[in-house]
Amino acid sequence: MTTNTVGQCSVITCTVKGANFIMKASVIIPAYNAQKTIGMCLDALMKQTYTDYEVIVIDDGSSDNTASIVNAYPVRYVRQENSGPACARNRGVSLSSGEVILFTDSDCIPSQNWISEMVSVFEADPEVVAIKGVYKTNQSQLIARFAQAEFEERYDICQKSKTISMVDTYSAAYKKDIFTTAGGFDESFPTANNEDTELSYKMSSKGYKMVFNPKVVVYHLGHPSSVWDYMRKKFWRGYWRMVVYKRFPAKMIKDAYTPQTLKIQILLLFMILIAVVGQLVVPSMLYLTGIIGVAFFLTTIPFMLKTIKRDLLIGVVSPLYLVLRALAIGGGVFYYFVKKKLND
Repeated sequence: MTTNTVGQCSVITCTVKGANFIMKASVIIPAYNAQKTIGMCLDALMKQTYTDYEVIVIDDGSSDNTASIVNAYPVRYVRQENSGPACARNRGVSLSSGEVILFTDSDCIPSQNWISEMVSVFEADPEVVAIKGVYKTNQSQLIARFAQAEFEERYDICQKSKTISMVDTYSAAYKKDIFTTAGGFDESFPTANNEDTELSYKMSSKGYKMVFNPKVVVYHLGHPSSVWDYMRKKFWRGYWRMVVYKRFPAKMIKDAYTPQTLKIQILLLFMILIAVVGQLVVPSMLYLTGIIGVAFFLTTIPFMLKTIKRDLLIGVVSPLYLVLRALAIGGGVFYYFVKKKLND
């Protein structure tokens, strides 16, 4: 093992499903005030079944004990002024030596075969340039369990497609040369919000092959634990997604990740709000409000039935959470247009 790397410098093989792999991997983790979780993340990365890899942690200006915790591990630690995760990830790539780049977050715990499963896809299909993995969580809060159910819905969509157009950075892998050619993450995105969507759409528009591998698992410690945290996160998700859609308008219609029902629900909720206000002028619009409300509920049934099979309680209460989701994301979309109008 060389200083600041995990694994051996010489090329060694790792056997997965009977095949031998010879590919150096670089795992990059942006960290900001991550003292509560970064140790668990690095513990998991020290136990990988794969062997030829390095770990690079980019500290994005933390003010807590992140540095001292990371420096206790045989990984490369680099500190920078707070510049956002997109900048941190790009810097990690510039310092990496692997043929493939893997990203996860400081509040994620990769499964033991996380790297092996990533590399196995690249080895099996040389045309693949990016891989998307999955979140799982052991959090018990209702809103966190609902957030996981949302991800499960999206994973169901991904599994129906041979290729995908969205690779989330919590469990992602790229061929380094393609990542670099594509320009990496857009550093104008100040927070961890849709910078991975922007890169994914950019790569998808160029015809690069990206795939979903549900065996590439990380356990997330940071699903929203309160309704307020959830609503705030979804509000900004709606805002920054509109920033991305402006660049890639075709993706607004459909991609291989976003449920179409989500877009319909946001539209229906706006219609309900308009109808409620309209009642002040035309009282008979009360009936229209009820009709739209029933239509909204009908759109929640597929999600509710799927979720009941996985988590009975969350499935039962999911229509309420879906209303909150549509309200928060819709609010972010509305804010985007208001801000755009004011800036024009």
